[in-house]
Amino acid sequence: MITLCGFAVSNYFNIVKQVLLEKQIPFTEERTMTRSKDEAVLSASPLGKVPFIRTDAGPLCETAVILDYLEAQFPAHPLVPADAYAAAKVRELCTYINLHLELVARELYPAVFFGGTVSDEVKASTRKLLERHIAGFKRLVRFGPYIAGDRFSLADCVAFSNLPLIGMATKGAYGEDLLIAGGIDYKPYLALLGERASSQQVVADRKAEMARPKA
Repeated sequence: MITLCGFAVSNYFNIVKQVLLEKQIPFTEERTMTRSKDEAVLSASPLGKVPFIRTDAGPLCETAVILDYLEAQFPAHPLVPADAYAAAKVRELCTYINLHLELVARELYPAVFFGGTVSDEVKASTRKLLERHIAGFKRLVRFGPYIAGDRFSLADCVAFSNLPLIGMATKGAYGEDLLIAGGIDYKPYLALLGERASSQQVVADRKAEMARPKA
């Protein structure tokens, strides 16, 4: 049995959760906050990051590693194509969204989502980088109707949890959604993904987590 550890506001937790749901892998959840100093957490995720999973063989951390493990260990309901090149293109999109879009936009989160501040210099450099990376992203996406073509894939799980964050962060920081400004018409695509049962559960659980009383 897989135990998914993290919390439902985390976009990377939700990526793994949606993959588990789509692949119909039985799992339980263990609510774990990031940066925990608990030894039980650090023994599974040395930096205290979430998500991580516990398996019968032992724990695993780092989202990309977890996703590769789930695909290899549970081949039913595949989310990566059998063809090697097509599989690489799916993983290329996953890496691009995570590394070149979400990780860059994360510089804006303190000010947009958490009531903090971000310097004008950071905002300007982040915008410049995002605009360049979004132009590259436009060359990769297909929306045919899914992000990598005609089949729902791992890349769609990554996009469903990350693209809205990038859009909201840039809208909050700059007054415009840089994805849309860069020619990425992703809202109809998100609406399509939103019809899936896995997407609806992820969204419902995220809303429930956000409504929890603050400790």
